[in-house]
Amino acid sequence: MHFTKPAWVMHKDSAKTDQSTKRVSIFSVHVHPDGSRIATGGLDAKVRIWSTKPILNEASELSGKPPKSLCTLTMHTGPVLTVRWAHSGKWLASGSDDETVMVWDHDPNARGKVWGTDEINVEGWKPLKRLQGHESDVTDVAWSPGDRYLASVGLDSAVIVWCGFTLERLRKLDQHQGFVKGVCWDPVGEFMATQSDDRTVKIWKTTDWSLEAEVRKPFEDSPGSTFFRRLSWSPDGAHITASNATNNKGYVFIAAVITRNTWTSEISLVGHENTVEVAAYNPHIFLRNRSAPISTSNICSVVALGADDRSVSVWQTKSARPLIVAKEVFERQIMDLSWSWDGLTLYAASSDGTIAAFQFDPSELEGIATQTDQEQYLAKFGFTPPPIPEGYSHVSKHEPANIALAQTQQANGFDAHGVSNSPEKVNILVAKRAPKDKKRLGLVSNPALSTVPTSRSTPHATPLPSTQPNGISTGARRAQLSHIQDTQPTHTQSPLHTSFSSSFPDPSQQPFVDASSSSWSRHADMSMDLDVPIDAYDTGSVKGKRRASAVIDLTDETGGKVIRPRTLGGDRPVELHVPKPISKWTPSRAAMERGVVPWAGAGGSGSGRMEPLLPTPPLVTYLSSSVEGTNDLLEVKNTEEIGLTEVAFVSGKSTEWLDYLPSPALSVKATSAYCAVGMEDGSINVYSHNGRRLMPTLTLGAPCAIMEGSKYALLVITVTGQVHSWNVKKQCANFAPASINTLYGFSPNFTVTSATVRENGAPIVHSSTGTVYSYDPALLSWVKLAEHWWSEGSDFWQGRQRGNATTANRGIMSAIEGSIAGIPDESAAEIPRPNWWSAALTLGHLETRMLSTKLLESPQEYRQALLMYAKKIADEGFRGKAEELVRELFGPVYWRPGREDGWQPSVVGLSKRDLLKDVLSVFARSKTLTRLATDWQDTLKKAMNDEAFL
Repeated sequence: MHFTKPAWVMHKDSAKTDQSTKRVSIFSVHVHPDGSRIATGGLDAKVRIWSTKPILNEASELSGKPPKSLCTLTMHTGPVLTVRWAHSGKWLASGSDDETVMVWDHDPNARGKVWGTDEINVEGWKPLKRLQGHESDVTDVAWSPGDRYLASVGLDSAVIVWCGFTLERLRKLDQHQGFVKGVCWDPVGEFMATQSDDRTVKIWKTTDWSLEAEVRKPFEDSPGSTFFRRLSWSPDGAHITASNATNNKGYVFIAAVITRNTWTSEISLVGHENTVEVAAYNPHIFLRNRSAPISTSNICSVVALGADDRSVSVWQTKSARPLIVAKEVFERQIMDLSWSWDGLTLYAASSDGTIAAFQFDPSELEGIATQTDQEQYLAKFGFTPPPIPEGYSHVSKHEPANIALAQTQQANGFDAHGVSNSPEKVNILVAKRAPKDKKRLGLVSNPALSTVPTSRSTPHATPLPSTQPNGISTGARRAQLSHIQDTQPTHTQSPLHTSFSSSFPDPSQQPFVDASSSSWSRHADMSMDLDVPIDAYDTGSVKGKRRASAVIDLTDETGGKVIRPRTLGGDRPVELHVPKPISKWTPSRAAMERGVVPWAGAGGSGSGRMEPLLPTPPLVTYLSSSVEGTNDLLEVKNTEEIGLTEVAFVSGKSTEWLDYLPSPALSVKATSAYCAVGMEDGSINVYSHNGRRLMPTLTLGAPCAIMEGSKYALLVITVTGQVHSWNVKKQCANFAPASINTLYGFSPNFTVTSATVRENGAPIVHSSTGTVYSYDPALLSWVKLAEHWWSEGSDFWQGRQRGNATTANRGIMSAIEGSIAGIPDESAAEIPRPNWWSAALTLGHLETRMLSTKLLESPQEYRQALLMYAKKIADEGFRGKAEELVRELFGPVYWRPGREDGWQPSVVGLSKRDLLKDVLSVFARSKTLTRLATDWQDTLKKAMNDEAFL
């Protein structure tokens, strides 16, 4: 096996400059049926198409032929979560959290420069249809065998089935009770399977879309925090391998294998150390004995699994052990897997923004059955698919119905088109004028392509009208882009080349030459003399829904002036700025001098001002804060010469809005919900992403020293130590202002080093002593979240756990404890300790962790700490603590839902009695608390049965 990880396959954060390119997550990858290209979808809201030859062939990568990047598709307005090629290879479907499914069609006329960027599309793809119907993020899509149907699933708990030919919506299935995160089709065509956060896999009949079966058993304790639950159906139709399953009450992560017809899961693929996110079957049936005929007893399948433990495993169903396990090939979890059609290359995508390719030697995956044998085997099921809509086809009369021959020849050697002796063509886009009645800027398509929208047809050059020497035709006002062929004569091509590649060229046939070539330079840098001004060429791309409107609504009703959404400052070009210190602020009405900070040393007798506890942030010319996961940026410019402070919100390369402030800004913060600016005069301004003020100007009486935000929560700590926390959405304070002066009382060396805030408004304050604090509004007091003391004896101190897990994969408490773990003090191990030292510190640490995770509203970590605490007191046999914990979780015996008696039935969003079931299961396995667990299990069962009858 050969492993490759191409660094040049990436989705970029366009808010970053080329010198500091930042990768963003790749959520999906899929291989084209001919194996020559892959599509990826990422956090940048783009679909990108890449050549596979430079990935798999080092010589091709070094030569730059064919081009690495083939096309960038930019019509989505949110992260692209899934991309899937149709089996015909003609169409590409993509799903996004903009709630839409986009179907793209190959278009030879759509090559050229990507609007607003320096990228060149050497291969053309156009949006064929936008499928709307979901009410939330679209997490997965899948084409049925023969592309008869297209299924899409999303976070609206819906499954929508579309016609694979007309793209009309056929059925909406809404029986799931949670986010639906995976869908796959039976290769026979009889069933469809979906997997959801409601911890079920549902099997649907394709004849009437009724529910055939519901599988619950292996998913009852599965975690609900995964991005996806991508499942896959084996090529022999016998099994479904489903992700995110568990054994042993959720402690063992597995992939569950569900058997056809019985719909039971008796087989588990065990070995991954974290949740399995995706399963993907090799598209081929494998023969156990190549000399024997194909039969149920002589076949097996190959399936790949990707998990949150950053590893990929490949299993063959005839063996109890995996063929390979590639550990930690990525820095973050695996998001998607895709096999090439020849079954010898596996592609994997990760949220760390990279992809990897695993190339298998044919000797490593022996016994691949032929396509004919596979089709004959599936025919034994006796299922007859529904007829194709009249007048539609995914295969044109000009190309062979079975493209397997072309796929096979092209899959590995990339030489299916090598038989051509024709010279390389360079197709260029030129502008021409359209008839007067045209109102849109569009691409001139081949009439042969428009007769049947779903067929592949051989593109021909569009005849051009008489033109002027500059290539612009006379007559109409509207500009159109027309594809013209090179006029060089060509030699006769082979039949395979003519029939297959002429309608769908290999990347090696795309227009490219050496950088020195004049023809390529003309293509890349061409200037188009258009009557219609196109702002995207000058100001860059517009993000999100504004980009969609900029592409679609190019003209007004009269067909004259270009319409662009108007923004405050949108006509101003975006510039790069380097922060510089400001020594003296030019007098303004808000501040006369910069030389004296009014808060430094202003706490003398009679001054009425408090002593500063924290330093005032330095005054600089430029401040910025980016919105995580987007191209949006909040910028502040303090112009020293004229005493002017400007606030701007920039999306990509476009300024969305501006504002001007009377005092210089010291701090800024942007979240997905708001933008905040802290000024030197102690004021705070809070804006929406459209520039509206969400709250009145807040006056705190002292400059802001620390400003942090999370979703709707805004935290500000002034230089005098006053802590303020607001909920911007509700426009209210999370608690009354509190002072960190309390924390300075006992240590002369105490200082606040940093602070963050949780979504519930709870502040997290890190100190120089290694202790982390938060403020509890219910207790009106500062509390310790974590301190280094517990490392002296706790068995569960974070510093003793595995240290190479990324923060993204850890909870907030794990991150907090990891930040203060430090280097273990080996000398402490030599200090004599009392007999109960370790037990006491372990219990104290776990009790503190439970209270801290409750305050910070981290349910997953709360449950984890609770179960660790239960196990510890069970191991020690502390019956008193156990009974007290049980009674706290059980609540009053007489309690019923809806009863107002002061007892809360849930904690951090988790049912206390559900947690009690898990705790009693821990107690039941101990030697000392078995009887206690049995008694309370009976009591709990009766109580829950009584609730069910109310």
